[in-house]
Amino acid sequence: MSKEMSPSQMIDGRIRELGDWRGEMLSRLRTLIKQAIPEVVEEWKWRGVPVWYRDGMICTGETYKSVVKLTFANGAALADPSGLFNSSLEGNVRRAIDVQEGDKINERAFKNLFSAAVAYNQSKLKKKAKTAPADTKAKARKSKKT
Repeated sequence: MSKEMSPSQMIDGRIRELGDWRGEMLSRLRTLIKQAIPEVVEEWKWRGVPVWYRDGMICTGETYKSVVKLTFANGAALADPSGLFNSSLEGNVRRAIDVQEGDKINERAFKNLFSAAVAYNQSKLKKKAKTAPADTKAKARKSKKT
């Protein structure tokens, strides 16, 4: 895929390239992500992995032969009352959702999980801003004005 293409266009291309249930599922999950977080930023990393950001990384969207995997960067810190996380459960930081052909998505729980991920990212930013040295804050304000 061309370097001139935007990350969103590259993700569109990956969906078309898959041409099977995985492309359809990745497209559906992507739509739900955008519904949950209208300001989400899409990136294309690591030689072909869609990544979604909002105030930090939310998750990656990888496709394998028998699964579409969404790996949440800070999934272990998120409440998952609906039990969407079903992979990478032993880790201290990440959690993943493996979706197989024919799986149904609990759309409300899925969107809530994405909203929780953004809230977590925002809380980390607020905590970082509170602990930054005063001179760093002043420099940041000055650089924004220039």
